Amino acid sequence: MNYAKTNLRSVKDSAAEHGLSEIQEARFPRSDLGAEQTGLNLLTIKSSQREAFAHRHQDAEEVYVVISGSGQVKLDDELVELEPLDAVRVSPGVARSFEAGPDGLEVLIFGPHVEGDVEVVSDFWASSA
Repeated sequence: MNYAKTNLRSVKDSAAEHGLSEIQEARFPRSDLGAEQTGLNLLTIKSSQREAFAHRHQDAEEVYVVISGSGQVKLDDELVELEPLDAVRVSPGVARSFEAGPDGLEVLIFGPHVEGDVEVVSDFWASSA
């Protein structure tokens, strides 16, 4: 087939599988769509919560598009305020994590799928009280 369609809300919530339901939802529809090279994530951070962990990629560039809500993204040591339809491109090597405002934060994340390219960053928010 030359295309695939799925509703992102019907994709399995990976955050729930890892006991993170009180903080966020994370839906990765790559396999549902049969995508071989493109990564996609619908990330929902609950009201006034921080994403469960920060990460960086060695090779992959990502683009984040705010669908609803507000908040901020921490990129290494810089905080960037976010509102609906803001788009942020993040280069490889930059650590990133989101924090939702009082109405929560819903973000679509696009980038190449590069197996084994992700590194989890510990204690990322420690310097940002």
